[in-house]
Amino acid sequence: MSNYQTTVGIEVHCELKTKTKMFSDSINNYGGVANVNISEIDFALPGTLPCINEEGLRLGIKAALALNCTINKKVVFDRKNYFYPDLPKGYQITQARNPIGVNGYVEIEVDGKKKPIRIHDIHLEEDTCKSTHAEQKSYLDFNRSGVPLLEIVTEPDMKSEKEAMAYLEKLRELLLYTNVSDCKMEEGSMRCDVNVSVSQTENLGTRTETKNIGSISSVGRAILAESARQMQEIEQGNIIQEETRRFDEKQNRTILMRVKETGNDYRYFPEPDLPPYHLTDEVIEEVKKEMEVLPEERREIYRKAGISPVNIEKIIANKPISDYLLGMEDINLVIASNLLLGEISAYLNKTGKKLEETCLDREKFKTLVTKLDQKEINNQIFKEILIELMETDHDIEKIIESKKVDTLSSEELTKLIETIVLANPTSIEDFKQGKDRAVKFLMGQIMKETKGKVNPQEANQTLLEVLQKQ
Repeated sequence: MSNYQTTVGIEVHCELKTKTKMFSDSINNYGGVANVNISEIDFALPGTLPCINEEGLRLGIKAALALNCTINKKVVFDRKNYFYPDLPKGYQITQARNPIGVNGYVEIEVDGKKKPIRIHDIHLEEDTCKSTHAEQKSYLDFNRSGVPLLEIVTEPDMKSEKEAMAYLEKLRELLLYTNVSDCKMEEGSMRCDVNVSVSQTENLGTRTETKNIGSISSVGRAILAESARQMQEIEQGNIIQEETRRFDEKQNRTILMRVKETGNDYRYFPEPDLPPYHLTDEVIEEVKKEMEVLPEERREIYRKAGISPVNIEKIIANKPISDYLLGMEDINLVIASNLLLGEISAYLNKTGKKLEETCLDREKFKTLVTKLDQKEINNQIFKEILIELMETDHDIEKIIESKKVDTLSSEELTKLIETIVLANPTSIEDFKQGKDRAVKFLMGQIMKETKGKVNPQEANQTLLEVLQKQ
């Protein structure tokens, strides 16, 4: 089918990393025994009154700043009225008229082209109970009831599944780096609703909403499936209706849940139990000062340091490593990143430890990188001392000294290299013909013979002097 344009808008719900729930003092904690992190407010018992979680507000401000939004200083909550078993009050407390952030954007890059995706608004609200359905029964877990949520709503700016997935990757990255949410989609702390429409003109088509998609890759598949379905419906002469649908992973298709509700169905009105809350400039400035360095600024630091694009993305994807590297611009970041992404990550994966749980503090690490950079030690020695560096508080100088063999004198090194060169006449001829492989091969032999414990720079210089005399 040709001449169709797909248009996509996305609504993301992410759970905030607060200690307690949005309107009660119940613990906000995923997992565990059902129905233990609860209070009378979560059950909506008569006579209970909600109270705004100020940490939730601060995280909302952080998200607004990271997403380039204008912050609404007047915080007003509304009631969204609907009945469903997972909502015992019969309404959800949300922000319909005064969202905490409006008119933001996220910049994405697809196929080498950058594009801003506009954020219509971000607003705070509470989560519902978790419903589990088994045979003829349904079970409710109130541990999730009242958990703080941030809903992030885009404009219909995305034109493909690639753009939608790139947007979600960038959004997830920003929320992780601001510590707003852990964004664990497998645990439901980040959930996506996707609005899709197709049209053969510049006017937008009728949109459908596909709810609660469980992964970023599934979002891409759902967009392709739903746009294909709509195109087929139009080709058959049918009219697309506003519907709420779900994505069936196994069948790779969207399935009708219900006809789309309109805003009037929810009968929004201001929450009478929560008076307006006014954010001051001082509070917003405090939150700004708490903000960590965001991913794009980090990427620029790494690019200037000469780190490869592949390694930059690996670093950004691993926030603990990225945090560890911050403030180390006075050392060779290429060597530093190679160590962290290579042998050190392998050690952490093998032991199940986190970087901060090891004995490799930042000063010890900087000394290690400097010694490698200045050729005082080589990779072979680093590999031999890795365990001791990670697991003991021993002084790095003493650790390195204990692994070094007796230093060869200049005469001994020269004699050893002469012996190796004379034993490889082919390499002498290759060198005379200007072939680089000769030096590389002979250096390999030297490092093998000395078990990698000579200064590579000194050995290379001596090798060249010996070869030039042949």
